[in-house]
Amino acid sequence: MAKGKKYLEASKRYDKEIAYPAQEALELVKTLSSAKFDETVEVVYSLGIDPKKADQLVRGTVSLPHGTGTDVRVAVFCPADKEDEAKEAGADVVGGKELAEAIANGRDLDFDVAIATPDMMAEVGKLGRVLGPRGLMPNPKAGTVTQDVGKSVTEFKAGKIEYRNDRHGNVHVPFGKVSFGVDQLAGNLASLTAEVERARPAGAKGHYMRAMTVSSTMGPGVKVDVGHLADLTALAS
Repeated sequence: MAKGKKYLEASKRYDKEIAYPAQEALELVKTLSSAKFDETVEVVYSLGIDPKKADQLVRGTVSLPHGTGTDVRVAVFCPADKEDEAKEAGADVVGGKELAEAIANGRDLDFDVAIATPDMMAEVGKLGRVLGPRGLMPNPKAGTVTQDVGKSVTEFKAGKIEYRNDRHGNVHVPFGKVSFGVDQLAGNLASLTAEVERARPAGAKGHYMRAMTVSSTMGPGVKVDVGHLADLTALAS
């Protein structure tokens, strides 16, 4: 895909072959941002895993200390006696079997996170072809299949995010906005990186964190020096 003029100009203002210390890389990302909107800041981890093997999948959640800067829309699939709890916690969409049926019949997926009580998974499971490709299927490992829907809604609204590897063994996660200060971005990135490190599968052999790149929505990628991540992850301890 052809790159825009601003993207190409930004690419000339730094050395694309150098891997920078994390905070310096984040400063560059902010400097290289040129869009008129508040761009999302993202990271891509290239991991030494075999995504074809079930015991080497990397997936989980982490609460970002400074939030995501985005208004997260949460849907909750639950029985009637849990609906008030979900709504009071700030859920945007709440319902039971009727909500699942509406989605099956083409209702817009106007939410970013889906949470379900265990007893609703028989209905929600039928939506696999709709929710699965969009990464919205509730999962116990992600904390989105739970009886404590109020707590889960509150956490995701406050900045809890889910991460998972793709079919190439990469983990791609948004973790803030260009308008954030470098210290806020570094704090979020530190927590996220420490969590991805902790999620290393026992079956993964050799070098685990192979490469790391940060960028803004419309900006070029900046390589991060993975040889000195201890200084970054120390911020999360």
